[in-house]
Amino acid sequence: MTDSQANAIRSLCVYCGSSVGVDPLHQASAAALGRVMAAEGVRLVYGGGSVGLMGVVADSVMEAGGEVLGVIPKGLFKTESGHQGITELVEVDSMHERKLLMAVESDAFVALPGGLGTLEELAEITTWAQIGIHDKPVGVLDTDGFWAPLFEFLDQTVTAGFLRPANRELIVRIDDVDDVLPMLRQRRQGKREPLLTIDEI
Repeated sequence: MTDSQANAIRSLCVYCGSSVGVDPLHQASAAALGRVMAAEGVRLVYGGGSVGLMGVVADSVMEAGGEVLGVIPKGLFKTESGHQGITELVEVDSMHERKLLMAVESDAFVALPGGLGTLEELAEITTWAQIGIHDKPVGVLDTDGFWAPLFEFLDQTVTAGFLRPANRELIVRIDDVDDVLPMLRQRRQGKREPLLTIDEI
């Protein structure tokens, strides 16, 4: 396998809100990321919804000719409308199965603005990296400082002795949409083998 193949990101998991929020910049950034992914042939893996930033990024990828895999638990069809206009929509039985399949199908992860669900997904996938379940890069798109409080919290946990400085660096902070794929690819260089593969947990 060549270095370029090892660093390749063929599928990117995007965590984001089921609302578009109040700042139009969040919606514009989600749409821009979708266009960049489609242009570079990177498949979107996401939570399968048709609303909010989830729907925006999925629509943007599809409109630009890209591929989208959505994963949604059956029960959430009542609150999160499953997107019927994407390449593939998979129904699963639980939230854990949803997150697990998204992780298995992805080469890297990035979080856009969102609420508790987005924060939980970001925290879990980063924790899996911390304990050696996977070694795929994790980032946040922080074009307007949305994630600044998170990084302040992480700095506080380091100072308080609850987080190792090396683990503080597991989440890469990305300011510009055009830097998402390059920075995540850079993080894939020189990666070690995980202790477990994600589908073994």
